[in-house]
Amino acid sequence: MTLFLSDLHLGRGTPAATRAAERDAMALLRAHESDLLGPDGTLVLLGDVFDQFIEYRHLVPKSGARLVGLLADWADRGARILYVVGNRDLWHVDYFEREIGLTVLRDGATVRLDGHRTYIAHGDRETPGTGLAGRLSLRFQPLLRAPAMARLYRTSLPGDAGFALARWVAYRFGSDGAPEPDATAALAQAAQERLRTTDAEVVAHGHVHEAVCTLGRDGAYLNPGYWFGDRTFGRLTPDGPTLFRWVNGRALPL
Repeated sequence: MTLFLSDLHLGRGTPAATRAAERDAMALLRAHESDLLGPDGTLVLLGDVFDQFIEYRHLVPKSGARLVGLLADWADRGARILYVVGNRDLWHVDYFEREIGLTVLRDGATVRLDGHRTYIAHGDRETPGTGLAGRLSLRFQPLLRAPAMARLYRTSLPGDAGFALARWVAYRFGSDGAPEPDATAALAQAAQERLRTTDAEVVAHGHVHEAVCTLGRDGAYLNPGYWFGDRTFGRLTPDGPTLFRWVNGRALPL
């Protein structure tokens, strides 16, 4: 079984809101532990695990320490964990790979999951920008993803100043997390086009904060949605993808 989580946005809102999202994510993972630690288990984090993530060579963000500890323990026990970076948590150095033991994907990739050729990506590159923040992000995306830009940012600003600037930009130009119908439709269309024109059998994205699972002639599109706000997630088995919501310690089908 493969479990998909996206857009946890740890560090967003109040400390209590982040702690609740982290606590529920850990409960979800522990409920699926036997499957995910089994020989066919995979956990896929589809980006924006953190609301801001700027890793310095010797510093990492504080948010999500308990979840990161659980992931490290699972990686030590042989779990397959794929972390696709998003538009909010793209500036990784090597902490999650070398110290935690995850596979970090800085771009989309096609992998085999539960017998399906599955294309996984956060989705920000496949979606046209909407609103001021979206248009700016799309326009400067190649620059922001360039390793040289990340190095320049880290060397120009000390840790606290770098995080303070990132938080200010997110507050000033970011959204409140509500899904945008145009972006949701555009990402679904991009997924269907990829299914039609490549050998992918499943496409999985996050980013738009809208849980979607569609099955068509060319394959399946899965978006696990906005964990921070909605507690939705996806599963993939040999029979195909399904969507769920985590409610009071239980996984309820959507």
